Amino acid sequence: MAAPRHGAFHPLTVAAVDRLTDDSVALTLRVPQELREAYRHAPGQHLTLRRSAPEGAEVRRTYSICSPAPAAGGPGPAQLRVGVRLVEGGEFSTFAHKEIAAGDVLDVMVPAGRFVLDPAAAPAAGHYAAIVGGSGITPVLSIAASLLAARPDARFCLVRSDRTAASTMFLEEVADLKDRYPSRFQLVTVLSREEQEAGLPSGRLDEERLAALLPALLPVAEVTGWFLCGPYGLVQGAERTLAALGVARTRVHEEIFHVEDTTAPAPAATASAPSHGRVTARLDGRSGTWPVRDGESLLDAVLRNRADAPYACKGGVCGTCRAFVVAGEVRMDRNFALEAEETEAGFVLACQSHPVTEEVEIDFDR
Repeated sequence: MAAPRHGAFHPLTVAAVDRLTDDSVALTLRVPQELREAYRHAPGQHLTLRRSAPEGAEVRRTYSICSPAPAAGGPGPAQLRVGVRLVEGGEFSTFAHKEIAAGDVLDVMVPAGRFVLDPAAAPAAGHYAAIVGGSGITPVLSIAASLLAARPDARFCLVRSDRTAASTMFLEEVADLKDRYPSRFQLVTVLSREEQEAGLPSGRLDEERLAALLPALLPVAEVTGWFLCGPYGLVQGAERTLAALGVARTRVHEEIFHVEDTTAPAPAATASAPSHGRVTARLDGRSGTWPVRDGESLLDAVLRNRADAPYACKGGVCGTCRAFVVAGEVRMDRNFALEAEETEAGFVLACQSHPVTEEVEIDFDR
């Protein structure tokens, strides 16, 4: 079968809507037989869901897959499950909580994302760890469940931070992992706004607490891979803590679920950077060249001519619009999705990129 088209959407039926907490639900999507290879996913990848708002505008949101990945060599998934937390004023999350019901049909992009762990590539007796906050548990649940099921010699330590027990997503699913793999799955829960009867005292999981906690939990230097997921502040604090503990940056993988607008202001354009130019873009094997309007991102320039260009958040967070710079020079306003190794290799986020040279060529197919 041919590889799934980059950024392609397909209609999937909602099989179930399960309430996890007062402000979060899990959507189970049924995948028809003919699309199961297209929706084969790695542990940790996400789906982009699309709807047309009442006023006609298109709304896209990205949600991580929480269900285990299909086994290598086996059939693709018959179902996919994602977790949706209600965001104040969130157009899609409000729609998911108040309107979506079993039997509804949603437009769903094929899986994407590089915050992944391939169980088949994990070394013998690999020891992995994750630090997550809030809905950051979603991709890590898939990663941990997939790894522990596929590799009987692997171990996984999960450190999770939530406001209260009642606000904790996938509480039962994580408890089930602990029951199934008692000697290989280690769970530590920190509640920021509620005291626990047992375990750690309440409070934020900041750098000071992590620096004391992590060495007491596990041999930090021997961990094969670290997965950090959640709000920007938690992820950045955990990254700095691991660096201070001597963990190589190549062993740390990050995915940010929410970034405040004031976290990283966009840099001002330099005097040498033109406000317009031309972009040549390759997508699904076809190339085209189009003008870039004043102040326009490369993604928006491509979208005016190729409606199938991949994107989701347009905020530099999800990484769906990742592209390789073949020629020319660009500047990025924000980047919360690409690893340092990716940007050094020439990858950019098209939604945040503007031409510095008059001619720019990018490739979405790399």
